[in-house]
Amino acid sequence: MGIKRALVSVSDKTGIVDFCRELSNLGVEIISTGGTSSLLSNEGVPVIGISDVTGFPEIMDGRVKTLHPAVHSGLLAVRDNAEHQQQMKDLGLDYIDLVVVNLYPFQETIAKPGVSYEDAIENIDIGGPTMLRSAAKNHAFVSVVVDAADYEQVLAEVRESGDTTLETRKQLAAKVFRHTAAYDALISDYLSNVNGDPLPERYTVTYEKIQDLRYGENPHQQAAFYRKPLAPNGTLTTAEQLHGKELSYNNINDANAALQIVKEFDAPAVVAVKHMNPCGVGTGENIYEAYMKAYNADPTSIFGGIVAANRTIDSDTAVKLSEIFLEIVLAPDFTPEALEILTKKKNIRLLKMGELGSAKERTSQFVVTSIDGGMVVQQSDIHSIDEGDLQVVTDRAPSAEEMKQLLFGWKVVKHVKSNAIVLAADDMTVGVGAGQMNRVGAAKIALEQAGDKAKGAALASDAFFPMGDTVELAAKHGITAIIQPGGSIKDEESIKAANEHGIAMVFTGVRHFKH
Repeated sequence: MGIKRALVSVSDKTGIVDFCRELSNLGVEIISTGGTSSLLSNEGVPVIGISDVTGFPEIMDGRVKTLHPAVHSGLLAVRDNAEHQQQMKDLGLDYIDLVVVNLYPFQETIAKPGVSYEDAIENIDIGGPTMLRSAAKNHAFVSVVVDAADYEQVLAEVRESGDTTLETRKQLAAKVFRHTAAYDALISDYLSNVNGDPLPERYTVTYEKIQDLRYGENPHQQAAFYRKPLAPNGTLTTAEQLHGKELSYNNINDANAALQIVKEFDAPAVVAVKHMNPCGVGTGENIYEAYMKAYNADPTSIFGGIVAANRTIDSDTAVKLSEIFLEIVLAPDFTPEALEILTKKKNIRLLKMGELGSAKERTSQFVVTSIDGGMVVQQSDIHSIDEGDLQVVTDRAPSAEEMKQLLFGWKVVKHVKSNAIVLAADDMTVGVGAGQMNRVGAAKIALEQAGDKAKGAALASDAFFPMGDTVELAAKHGITAIIQPGGSIKDEESIKAANEHGIAMVFTGVRHFKH
C-alpha cells in the first residue's frame, strides 16, 4: 500500500532531520511528538503534532501522548481485513505506515555516578516500546525503525517503490523486539539489584555485539563477541586495540583470564597465560622485573601466549616482549617508545586497557555459564585474604618471607583450573599444576616443572588435602610452607605429616574451585 504516514518520536536525534526531510520530499506525512516535533519544525520539515491526530493534548509532562486509539489503531489495523477497514472508516481513523522511535535513555541515565532512583524510574519509556511493539507485530503492513543505521535502507526502498519490502520489514521487526527485550532486561536487572534480589525467579541478561569473530574455539564453530551494558574501563570489552589483527574467540578467553589474575596484585605484576591457565606470574619493583620473573617461570609455555601487565609497558620491557612470539600484550598503556618497538611485529595484538581497577571491582558480580538446556549463575569469586585471616595449624609458623610467598601463591591458584597446585618463590610462580583429576597429580606436575626451584618454595592448593600424600610429596621436593583451605576429615593426617617434615602450614577456611 506504500508509506504515506510516518510517526516519528526519538530521544537520539542523530540523522533524524535529514531522514524526515527526505521522507517529506517523497510525499510522506510526518507526525511527531514533543522535542522531535519542535526540532523538525524548526528545521523546516513539515510536521503534524500528535495532538492534532489524537484530538487530545500531551499530558502529565509528556507521559501520556501516544497511548491513544488513534495511534494504535493506525498501527495495528490489518490492512486486508475488511472488518478492520470498516472500523477505521467508521471511526474516522487513518493508518500509520512507518514508525521511527528510539527510547528514553535509561541505560545512559543509570550509568551516571550517583543517579537517583527517581531519575532512573522517570527514564523508563512506556509509549515508545508500546508503539514499537505494535508496529513490529503488524510488520506485514507497517515498517518500524529503531536504529538510525537503518534510515538509508528504508529511504532507498521508499524511493524505489514507495514502500519497504516484506523481507526488510521482517528484519526491522526482529530488531525491534531484540531492542525492547534488551531495554526491559536492563530495567529488570536494575530494579532487581535495587531491591536486593540479584537471583530472581526469572533471570534475563542482555549484551551488545562488539564484533563477529572468524570462528569459535574451533574453525567449525560460529562465534561473536558481546559487551555487557555499562561495562566499565579495565575490561576487554572497553579495551582499545592499538595494533594487530582482530581478536579470536580463544584470544578473548585467554586475555580475560590473564586480566583477572593481574588485577589481584597491587605491586607491578605480569601474568602469562596459555589455554586459560597461568604459565608464569611475577611481581617486582617495576614492570620489567615483573615480566622477567613471569618469563623465567616457564620460558617454554609462554611462547604463543597472552601477557597481561598492571603497569605501563616501557621500552626495556617491550624489547624483551619482542624477542618471542606472543599473541597479545595487554596493559594500562604503552610508552611511545614501547609502541614503536612492538608494532614492528606484525602479528602481535596490543591492547590498551586504561585503569585496571582491582579484582574486587569486577564488572560482573555474577557469572553466567551455559549448560545444555539452560544456565547456571553464581556470584563472582572475588574473595581475598590477608595474613590476619590465616590459621597456623602446624608447630612451626611461616617466616615473613614464607608468608609473603604463600599469599602470592594463593592469589594465583585461585585462577588455576581445579585440581590446582601453585608453587611460589621470590615473588614468582615456579610450578603450576592445573586441571588434574586428583590433587597429587596436580602437585606432581607443579613439582616436576619447578625442579630444584621447589626447594624452599611455598605451595598453594585451591582445595583441601583429602589425605596426607600431597604433603609427603611436597616434603620430598623441599617445600617449606603450604597454604590450603583445610576442612578435610583427614586434616590431622596432613598436619602431622607437615610437622614431621618441619613444614609450616596455614588454613584459609576458603576454597577456590575453578571448573
